[in-house]
Amino acid sequence: MLMDTNPGSVVNLEVSDGNKFQYLFIAFAASIHGFSYCKPVISIDATHLNGKYRGVLFTAVCHDANQQIFPLAFGVGDSENDASWTWFLGRVKSVFGVNPALVIVSDRHRSINNAVQEVFPQAFHGICMYHLLNNLKAKFRSKTKELEQHYIRTAKTYNLQDFHLLFCTLCSAVPRVKEYLEAVGLDRWTRSHAPSRRYNIMTTNISESLNAVLVKVREFPITAFVNEIRLLCQKWFHERRTKVICADQYTFDVVDGDRNYCVDMALWTCTCRKFQLDQLPCDHVLAVVQKTPYEAYDLCSLYYTREFWHETYRGVISPIPHISSWSIPQQISDFDL
Repeated sequence: MLMDTNPGSVVNLEVSDGNKFQYLFIAFAASIHGFSYCKPVISIDATHLNGKYRGVLFTAVCHDANQQIFPLAFGVGDSENDASWTWFLGRVKSVFGVNPALVIVSDRHRSINNAVQEVFPQAFHGICMYHLLNNLKAKFRSKTKELEQHYIRTAKTYNLQDFHLLFCTLCSAVPRVKEYLEAVGLDRWTRSHAPSRRYNIMTTNISESLNAVLVKVREFPITAFVNEIRLLCQKWFHERRTKVICADQYTFDVVDGDRNYCVDMALWTCTCRKFQLDQLPCDHVLAVVQKTPYEAYDLCSLYYTREFWHETYRGVISPIPHISSWSIPQQISDFDL
């Protein structure tokens, strides 16, 4: 029924030789279409189901252009092992294809690593920065405060030169951490060494956030659980499709969730008031821009422009020579300071 009502969706059900449930995979057609317009960074994770029959929920998610959770695929298996992860990622690959710039982000579960190497050998596999931090805290318990402070700065820096300075500081503060992190692979947990763009996705927080949203429904029977996933995705897609209704050449009615906002492009106003107060296009104005010939950059105050920024620093503060060459007026030199 799901494929009948959502043409283009993919549902795979696999049973064992004894005709017992083994694996389930679901990817909605809307997600398959939408992924082409998202950053090619997929966060994967698994969490336990709490119903009568137990099992594990597998998820693959990414970020949309508004940094919101964009669900790609869901899977159900018996446990988190090599076979189940390989099966799930194999379905993800068959549905979403292989982008040359694809990045997969996960925790350090051995089965995930094995499955990614087998299914996506050409993709860069990055580690969640915070999962690795928790591993470090468990290993170097006496240095947790110094470890967290220096590690996060080291992982997040963009610049290689800054990385080397920060990494040296980290290694000095926490002995033996250097060998551990180099064995993990600097490219897998640092922004500066990553061979592919991670687009600021240094953690699996989006996966864990989705798991948190589903925490109550994970107790449901499998059919009810799948329907709750459908309802959640249906709700998100509906709410995020903002409608723009043109009243006249300059006035637009923007439906945002369950609220309406009036945008006047002649007066540069929106009833949310962000546009006129911040002098930057709000979400409702940007929705109008997508449907009209207006340019978002033209709707920003000059105070936000590159030209004004350059002009801000056009003036020069000149250096002063050594005091020995100063010409000091008599009235100044007479002062008794």
